[in-house]
This record gives sequence, structure tokens and C-alpha cells, in this order.
Amino acid sequence: MDKGLWKWISSSAIVASLCCLPSVVMVMFGLASISTAAALSDTLYWGKDGYWWFRPAVSVLAGIFVVIGLISYFRKQGVCTLDDVKRERRKVINVSLLAFSLAIFGYLIFNFVILEIIGIAVGLPWEEDAFWN
Repeated sequence: MDKGLWKWISSSAIVASLCCLPSVVMVMFGLASISTAAALSDTLYWGKDGYWWFRPAVSVLAGIFVVIGLISYFRKQGVCTLDDVKRERRKVINVSLLAFSLAIFGYLIFNFVILEIIGIAVGLPWEEDAFWN
């Protein structure tokens, strides 16, 4: 896989984590109190107060990022038409499965490990809900 596809995959993991990332960033830079940031994360993650659509929307957007990355990757590889896709079917399927798997794994690591540790370090009340507890 080339560098361009990696950028799209990592961007999709960041986009999928937009329920928690703003809270951590706002607390780190002193733009919000811990209680405000925690309330924002709860609202966006659990879909409270009418924001039920947020997580599905960022998940779809993250998927679109991976699809755009795959399209640009295969175009650079010379797979431009449906006939080319049929000829290179095994490669297209394998690279696509790998890209989506890496995007999901990246999201899980970024959101539930990295952001969780940083959020706990800046004082957000996430320690009791952490997956390692």
C-alpha cells in the first residue's frame, strides 16, 4: 500500500473518533472545563439530546474516506475500469479488506486506548469506564 492510502486510512480513524477527540483537545488547550468536555463526549458518543445521528454520520464519513483512498490507490495502480477490477478481482478484494480492517483497528486503538489515556491524564472522568477496568 502506498503513502496516500495510509493517509486516508488514518484520517478515517480520526474522523470516526470525533465523538471524543474534541473533548480531549478542548481540555488540553483550556478551552473547556472538564465537566463541559465530559458532557460533550457523552452527548456525541451516546447520542443524547437528539444527537443520535452523530456516531452513524461520522462512521459513514470514515468509510467514505477509506473508499476514496482505495479509489485513488487503484487508479494509480492502473485499475480504472470495471473490466480492470474484474481482472484484478483478488487484489482489489484483498487490499480493500485490509484497508477497512486497518481503519477499524486504527479507530479502536486511537479512540479506546490513545484518547482514553490522554483523556484520563487531563482529568476527564473516563477511568471507571475504561476497557481495561
